[in-house]
Amino acid sequence: MKGSDLALKRRGIKKQGAFLVLCLPALLLTFLFRYVPMYGILIGFKNYRPNRGVWGSEWLDPLFQNFERFFNSPNCWNIIENTFKIGIITLIFTYPMPILFALLLNEIKSTRYKRLVQTVSYIPHFVSVVVLVGMLTGFASADGLFNGIRAFFGAPAVNMNEGDRYFLLMYVGSAVWQGMGWGSIIYLSALTNVDTSLYDVADVDGAGRWQKMLHIELPAILPTTMVMLILNTGTVLTQDYTKILLMQNDTNRSLVEVIATFVYRMGIEQGQFGYTTAVNLLVSLISFFLVFTTNMIVRKLSPENSLW
Repeated sequence: MKGSDLALKRRGIKKQGAFLVLCLPALLLTFLFRYVPMYGILIGFKNYRPNRGVWGSEWLDPLFQNFERFFNSPNCWNIIENTFKIGIITLIFTYPMPILFALLLNEIKSTRYKRLVQTVSYIPHFVSVVVLVGMLTGFASADGLFNGIRAFFGAPAVNMNEGDRYFLLMYVGSAVWQGMGWGSIIYLSALTNVDTSLYDVADVDGAGRWQKMLHIELPAILPTTMVMLILNTGTVLTQDYTKILLMQNDTNRSLVEVIATFVYRMGIEQGQFGYTTAVNLLVSLISFFLVFTTNMIVRKLSPENSLW
């Protein structure tokens, strides 16, 4: 029996040989740039000195000194709270929007108009973060576009760039604007696999568009939505720190500081590489826990849609 299983495996490898060869460059790059650098986490447990290197630097005593330092810092819990708040709110709004957009886009019958809407919706994804933040800063100024809209409805003009009152609105709103169209691609691809005969049966039963969407299209893309939810949960603590960094100013920096911007300031600007490595390692562990927990919940509710 074992010999026959081995023969089947060899036959499968030969059959998929070309595919495996095509995968080799991607696997090699992933190994070189994702797994090989992982030895660098040792810096978080060492008194790292660049001139001595990772292996030449001395171990910390106590070993978890950098972790204790972070949790004992005065702004630690404020930074953690900001990180979770921004990450969770961003996930709540950015995760379902591509799904809804794909479902609505799938209802467009005109192929030409559908392609036009798709193309226009993809464009924001290619806008540079620097350009995007520049647009937001200009629109949110006292005489910008947003205040022009407020004035139309009789509201007074305010500088939305000051403080943190409008920070989340602009950050999450711009994330939805940039990612909705691009994120819908994977769901539109899943919708192409729907058996068209199901629509004919639904027509016979007198189902309307919303009923077809609810009972045919949503179940068809459910596995994809579950996988994307599991993966997106792991990004709650790793927001687009470049955008947050560019949106910060003297009036809101302490109010919207997150772990990623904290690591940038302490690591890149101040050169405390060991300390920030420990903080980033902590973020990676929490992100893994979130992905693992979400996958277990999905596996409990719908075993066939979990990652493992």
